[in-house]
Formats: sequence, structure tokens, C-alpha cells
Amino acid sequence: MTRTRLARHALRIFRAALKAADPERAVREHFHFDGEIIRVGRERLHASAFDRIQVIGAGKASAAMALALETILGRRISGGLVNVPDGPLPKLRRIELHPSGHPIPDRRGEQGARRMLAIAEAAGARDLLICLISGGASALMPVPSPGITLQRKRGITRSLLRAGASIHEMNAVRKHLSRIKGGQLARAAFPAIMLTLILSDVVGDDPSVIGSGPTIADPSTREDAIRILKKYRVALPAAALVDTPKPGDPRLARAHYEIVGSNRQAIRAAREVAKRLGYRTLVLSTTIQGETKDVAQVHAAIAREVLATAQPVKPPACLLSGGETTVTVRGTGLGGRNQEFVLAAALELQSAQAAGRGVKRMGNSAGLAAPGESFVREFLQRGGPVTILSAGTDGIDGPTDAAGAFADESTVPRAAALGLDARQFLENNDSYRFFKRMGTLIKTGPTGTNVMDIRLLLIG
Repeated sequence: MTRTRLARHALRIFRAALKAADPERAVREHFHFDGEIIRVGRERLHASAFDRIQVIGAGKASAAMALALETILGRRISGGLVNVPDGPLPKLRRIELHPSGHPIPDRRGEQGARRMLAIAEAAGARDLLICLISGGASALMPVPSPGITLQRKRGITRSLLRAGASIHEMNAVRKHLSRIKGGQLARAAFPAIMLTLILSDVVGDDPSVIGSGPTIADPSTREDAIRILKKYRVALPAAALVDTPKPGDPRLARAHYEIVGSNRQAIRAAREVAKRLGYRTLVLSTTIQGETKDVAQVHAAIAREVLATAQPVKPPACLLSGGETTVTVRGTGLGGRNQEFVLAAALELQSAQAAGRGVKRMGNSAGLAAPGESFVREFLQRGGPVTILSAGTDGIDGPTDAAGAFADESTVPRAAALGLDARQFLENNDSYRFFKRMGTLIKTGPTGTNVMDIRLLLIG
């Protein structure tokens, strides 16, 4: 497919968001060291106050974060261990990168996490522990609580997933079935200073949820975990659930954190590039959740309003949103939430445009054309210059090798000309095969980062 100008712009805007979410860049922008003082956010730490600086952590972006940290601190780092997913890794001299199972926790991850816990427990008042946390850390740091095996814990997680538990409910249970999550890693490190750098992959950037918050006080309780297990009818002895440190726990008083990357920052970068390309921009939200098809319908409705009334923003316009939606799978197809969003939104716009072509001429009682009528009629007649894009910043959308997809006003009619029924593909949750046939999948490969999804609609 020859990419239209809007499609080229959409891909350029998405790449800007990816660049802003780059974990190495994120650490460099927030962590500074002049040879004497470490500056992170509001924290100012004198390097001479520490006998050892060690690095621990886990996540899909943690290898790149560790590389940035080792470049900045150099020989000041005494050592460390970071659990990372399998795959190509940078060569580090002072921080060990420990490949572990993801998204299914495995023994390698447990071994690495236990070594991190031992590092924390051995730390003293003149130690600085820097913890790197990004999406995937929860699966990469499995240390089951006493009385439960890793296999049993995996089974509970699978049961909660199948039952439709939210990420907040999942993490509330995970924390109380772990020896390291829910602030327990920071508690083990006391009285050392713990400094956590976080790349957020959750809506709202709640640090206690990201990676199940191993260094953050846990507002959830054992009673919450028991209630959630009962709600979803998952059997587990209450004795297997452990207590976690709560907000105000004095053993977490020396633990600090900084969010170095998030969906908001990625959307902000995308917005700036869209402005430079000549679009009036509107950020709908960076905290969007819900059923993907419903979210797509709302986005399409806003796009139609822009075209009909130039509200809430006048074309040429770029509508941006972030967050993480969910798909209720009823079909047998292949796809992910981003590809499904694009297909659902394209169908919604195409249906509205088809209906609009038959609308009679608008007018007022004096027989005069309504404001903007000629523009709307012309748009409806020619199909409308709209490009839709949605993609995951981690480069993975569902069980596919694509990050997402893009479509424009010609996608659904072109598919019909090829004998493809777009609505049937949507109903079968088969968006991947649809966009593969149309040639508009977005394939970045694993990006080494994750700040949820980027969605945009360009209206020419």
C-alpha cells in the first residue's frame, strides 16, 4: 500500500512517542551525577556518604535502564543484579543482567529475585541501593511467600486472569503471596537508602501498582486479597498470605522513588511533533481503560464532531490518547487490543460516512445553508481524510508480532473490493489477519520499553 501523507505523519508521530519512552533516555534525563552529588528529582545524595552503590531490579526495560545507569555512575557502582526477559542484551561491566521467564515466571526469575533480596538484607546504613522497575517486573521477580510454590502461585494468577480480575486486583493478591513485592524489598534493605527509578506501564502511574511495587508501601491488605480470591472463587489457604508494609512504616522512610518515563511523557512528545507538522492537537486522556470496541466508538464519534462542527478542535487536527484497553475475546481469530481498536474505529467512521452521504441538505428556516455545511457535505462525498493509528509502545500487541496497525478512510472499502468483510474480521477478533491482508500492520519488534498504548486520529 502507498502510504498517504496522513499515514506517514501518523507513523512519524508514533515514533516520537516511542523515542520519548526510550528507557535509556528516560534515565539520563532524570538521573544526574557530577562526580560528587547524585540528583534525582528532589533528592540530592552525596556519593561520598556511601561505601557501596548497588543496582537491582527487573522489567522489560530494565536492561536499557541499567546501561544508562552504569554509563552515568561508572566505577561508583559496586555491583548488582537485574532480572530481564530473554533476548539480546547490552554488555555491562558492573551490573549482572540475569535472563528470566516472562510473561510466565520461572525458576531463573525466582533465583535472581532471591539474590536481590539477599543483597537488600545485607545492606547497611552506608549503602545505596538503586532499584530499576519497569513493566514486566512483577513476573520477573517471583519469590513466593512461605507455604506456597511458584507453580501454585502461577496457577492462581492464571485463574484470576481467566476470571477477569483487574490489574489492581491481581497485584493486591500477588503482593500478599510474595516475599519481595508490596514494599517488602525496601523493608528488607532498611537502614540502607533505597532509590527506585520507575518506567510506568499502568494507568495513573500508581507506583504501588507498577511491578507490584517492591519498594513502595502497600495500601492493600491481606483482607483485600482474601476478598478478591473469594470474589473470583479462587481457593487458597489464608495462611499463605503475608503482611506487607503500609504507608507510614518507618522501615520505608529511607526509600524514595522517581517516575522517569510514562504514557503522559510519550503523549506529550507526540503532541509536540503533531504541532510541528501543522495539526491542532487535543489530548483526550492518558488514562483510558475499558472495552476496546467501546473506546474506538467514542474516538470515532469525537472525530465525526470535529469534521461536522470543528469542535472541540478545528481541522487539521490530531486527537491523541493513551492508556490500556481490554478485549473480550469471543472469536477464534488473531489480534491485539490496538489492532482491534483501529478496525473498530475504521468501521465506525466508514458506517457514519456511508450514512451521511444520503443525508439531505441542511438548512435553517430561511433556507440558508448551515455553517460548515459545504465542508461536511464535501467530506462525506469523498470519504473523509482520516487516519487512525494505535500501537503498543513495547512493540507487542496481544499474541502477535505487530505493535498495532493503522487505517484510513479507504481501508474498509478497499477490503470490500478484495472480498474481505471487515465487520466479520472484527466479530471474530481477527484484526491481525485483516491488517496483514491490507498491508497496514505496524511492526517495530520488541522495543525494550513499555508505557502502555498510543492512539491517534489525524483529521486532514
